[in-house]
Amino acid sequence: MRSITYQIGNSLYLNITNRCTSKCTFCIRYKTKLFDSEHELWLKEEPAAKEVIEAIGDPAKYKEVVFCGYGEPLVRLDAVKEISKWLKVKGIRVRIDTNGHGNLIHKRNMVPELEGLVDSISISLNAQNKKIYNEICRPDFGEKAFDAIIEFAKECKKYIPEVELTVVGIPQIDIKAAKKIADELGVSFRIRTYYEQDYVR
Repeated sequence: MRSITYQIGNSLYLNITNRCTSKCTFCIRYKTKLFDSEHELWLKEEPAAKEVIEAIGDPAKYKEVVFCGYGEPLVRLDAVKEISKWLKVKGIRVRIDTNGHGNLIHKRNMVPELEGLVDSISISLNAQNKKIYNEICRPDFGEKAFDAIIEFAKECKKYIPEVELTVVGIPQIDIKAAKKIADELGVSFRIRTYYEQDYVR
């Protein structure tokens, strides 16, 4: 049975789409349809916002609710906003894990639309430059994707309280150089552990 929501620790994760504008070589979606050997995150159809809200149940049980599944959540911007509005009315902390392509996807600066709805955003930088990024993340948007992620992060700083850039700990990525980008932007930086068999985001 498909998992619209899944829990890790004290956080509840929302799996609202399998569509993604990257084809990252390290992504778990190309290794298994089950996350942590129990959550079936490969969707046959995308859930409506109302269906996601029903699946959440009582959000007060969790320290935060996170948009992060087997796809890029900002592909479904309207659903993200609708669900987030419902969560914020209830005083729930909201986080988005994203590949940073939101403005490219929607062909506009959509970040201001997240103001007041999102407390934290984690942006997958996953490289120290566009050459490496294109090689390992294989974005639909080609050469312009890496620079667009940097600009996206700059916009997020204006409207979202907590912004971080992340990379997966694989040999192709120069961690120090990637961290320097985050430092220059004035945002947090995190290394996501990569396990060949059981990757945990």
